[in-house]
Amino acid sequence: MRRDRAQERRRGRELALQALYASTQTETPVSIAIERLPGWSLASDSARQFAKMLIDRLRLHDADIEKALGQVLHHWDPERIARVDDCIIRLATCELMFCPDIPSAVSINEGIEMAKKYSTEQSGRFVNGILDAISSQTLAAQVP
Repeated sequence: MRRDRAQERRRGRELALQALYASTQTETPVSIAIERLPGWSLASDSARQFAKMLIDRLRLHDADIEKALGQVLHHWDPERIARVDDCIIRLATCELMFCPDIPSAVSINEGIEMAKKYSTEQSGRFVNGILDAISSQTLAAQVP
C-alpha cells in the first residue's frame, strides 16, 4: 500500500515538473499546461490530484518560495541554473516548506531522483545541496 502511494506521488511530481517546465517554455499558465500534458489523461486520479496540489501550493506560496531560494542562491546567477533544475528545486522547496505531511528526506530524495532522471549527471548533487540548505533554513525558522 505504501509503495503504491509513493509511486503515485512520484508520478504526480513528474507531472507537476513537466507542467512547470512546459509553462516556462511556452508562457502558458501552469494550470493550463498541466492538463495539456500527453500523459495527463493516462495518469491515475491520485497522481493527478497530487500534481495539482503541488502546482496550487507553488502558485499560492510563490513569493515565500522565491524569498527562501533567494537566501540560499544569493551567490548564483539565476540565468546559470538550468531551467529544469530550477523547476525541480522550486517544486521540492514547495514540498519542504508547505507540505508538512511529507518528510523532508522524502522531498529531498525525490528532487534528487528527478534531477538525475531529467537533467544532467551533476544536477543531482547540485539539487541535493540546494534542498539541504532549504531544509535547514526551514527547520531553523520553525524553532521558537
